[in-house]
Amino acid sequence: MEFDLEYNGERPHLIIPEYGRHIQKLVDNCVALEDVDERNKMAKAIVDVMGNLQPHLRDVPDFKHKLWDQLFIMSDFKLEVDSPYDKPLKEELQAKPEPLAYPKAASKYRFYGNNIQIMIDVALTWEEDEVREALYFAIANHMKKCYLNWNKDTVEDKVIFKHLKELSHDKIDLTESDEKLSEVKDLMRKRKPSAKNRQSDSRKKSYKYK
Repeated sequence: MEFDLEYNGERPHLIIPEYGRHIQKLVDNCVALEDVDERNKMAKAIVDVMGNLQPHLRDVPDFKHKLWDQLFIMSDFKLEVDSPYDKPLKEELQAKPEPLAYPKAASKYRFYGNNIQIMIDVALTWEEDEVREALYFAIANHMKKCYLNWNKDTVEDKVIFKHLKELSHDKIDLTESDEKLSEVKDLMRKRKPSAKNRQSDSRKKSYKYK
């Protein structure tokens, strides 16, 4: 007795494996239908079945639109039906995205991070008033904290002011200011453990002394 076995390696490649081979066969049969009305009817039925197989997508915006796009993709864009949405173009989906520029560190002071440079650039766009001046010192305090996290030591305010002036291309100059930045002990103050963490620590201690 001979058995006609079909191995997965010999079967056609599944374009969207999540829907399985049965849905792919339904799509292939739909493409092969010659009657336009029957093809439209079957395409809508396939979309309904696909929606039932992906219930987690129902909360996604344009849920039906995504299903119709996937239907066209699974047909290798050969399906000709009256879709309620524009048919996606194969060239657009296969187009390679533009390469992303590699983020560059803000000058030689990498320990401050790139966000500091963004904060400085934004601060310079604000109108000149007390609020902008306060923002300058807020940035300087954050820079001091970043410096201490990296250096684990201490740093004088004039060093931070010098770095801030350099990073802002001499547009923010606090070197002559009499106002002092926050103390090291305040910037490096550890957060108090939450109630959950305290409970966990107490359990660990109780286990330790059992």
